[in-house]
Amino acid sequence: MTLTHEKFLVDSEKKAFDLAHRATLAHNIGKYNQAVVQGKKQYSNLELARRRAAMKRYRAMENLEDLLKDFEHHFGRHGGKVLWAQDSEEACKAVLEVLERNYVKLVVKSKSMVTEEIGLTEFLEKNGIETIETDLGEYIVQLSNDKPYHIITPIMHRSAADVSKIFHEKFGLPEDSTPAQITAFVRTTLREQFEKAQAGITGANFLVAGTGAVALTENEGNGVLAMSMPPVHVVVTGIDKIIPSLDDLDLFWPLLATHGTGQQVTVYNSLVSGPRRKDEGDGPSQMYVVLVDNGRTQLLSSVPQRRALSCIRCGACLNACPIYHNIGGHAYGNVYSGPIGAVIAPHMRGLAEYNHLSFASSLCGKCTEVCPVNIDLHQQLLNNRNLSVREGLNTPWEKWGMRAFKTFMGKRKWLNMVKPGLKNMGMQIFFGKSWGKRRELPKMAPKSFHDLWKEQQ
Repeated sequence: MTLTHEKFLVDSEKKAFDLAHRATLAHNIGKYNQAVVQGKKQYSNLELARRRAAMKRYRAMENLEDLLKDFEHHFGRHGGKVLWAQDSEEACKAVLEVLERNYVKLVVKSKSMVTEEIGLTEFLEKNGIETIETDLGEYIVQLSNDKPYHIITPIMHRSAADVSKIFHEKFGLPEDSTPAQITAFVRTTLREQFEKAQAGITGANFLVAGTGAVALTENEGNGVLAMSMPPVHVVVTGIDKIIPSLDDLDLFWPLLATHGTGQQVTVYNSLVSGPRRKDEGDGPSQMYVVLVDNGRTQLLSSVPQRRALSCIRCGACLNACPIYHNIGGHAYGNVYSGPIGAVIAPHMRGLAEYNHLSFASSLCGKCTEVCPVNIDLHQQLLNNRNLSVREGLNTPWEKWGMRAFKTFMGKRKWLNMVKPGLKNMGMQIFFGKSWGKRRELPKMAPKSFHDLWKEQQ
């Protein structure tokens, strides 16, 4: 058992028995789920939209290299520059070089899971560059020295009272401050930072290969400000965000909004294809896109798990997953939690360290049912389990036990020789611990089907 696995067991058990945490999570997810039901009503044929989206994303991953080259070509024609990064270290260094070259000391940053993945904020802070999160949820996470809990909603685990307490401790706001009062305070505070910042860092929801455009979706307007007010704009994104054409956005933007937050479309949807041009009055004078691999090509080489690269990061599978509902996001030990995180983490961060996540699932299939791009997530979890066995990552005890179980179960006479009482004892001895200390093993019936059949005959 690895240290990562041991920590997962400790953290998940702690959260599973924290009833206040579970109540907060259930309340917050419940509100999203209600909104999603209403949002889906905009579709006359949702299944058709999902199938089309799945096909387009799958084809994009199959032609990833060509599409990325097209994006770089078109983006470069508009005055932007693409920087390629194999891993987290290269990505962070690429961003730092851009910022140091422009004497940047203050960065405003919009929500980006990829920057969380590579640890960019901490890296920049260590190198003397102040980095301020401007998404409200991420700003609260930064203030409380926390980590994002959910792909869409970083503070899914926080109640309104928790948030007001944070602002009371940090800024002296009244402890009973309402969400509206806190939002107004944050808006005023962050506006000053936008005006002073020398660079803005954003992520990207999609990269449009055909036009070299970066598509950014958000609800607060901070992303628009981060990409337009500072003189330098840096986009940090994964190579898997590519789509072929601008026309594809009429499919993907509504699907992302509906399955993520229940909206028909998010409030701000921006397309940026380069720095400010001569005839434009605002926007950055320099724009860079850092394309991050960080294990994605490793996942691409894994068949059939490469299907997981089609994910558009809507968070629907997290909201549907009974395991996530109980243990929350931090227990996974990975930026991407829930079913999608359990599928991709072993390939992006190491099978030996993260293969246990694929076993932390009920395999109920709800994640597959709600995925807007039809990723068969529960099947991918099974594929990861199979891969971990083929790679020899199961314990010697498990190997011996399964071999003995297979041999024993394959012999009808051996089964009949052992009485139900001995079978129950054997099950308890050999499988009791793996079944869990809080679960009771099912009892063998007093009479086997073989015995009942003989009596009937």
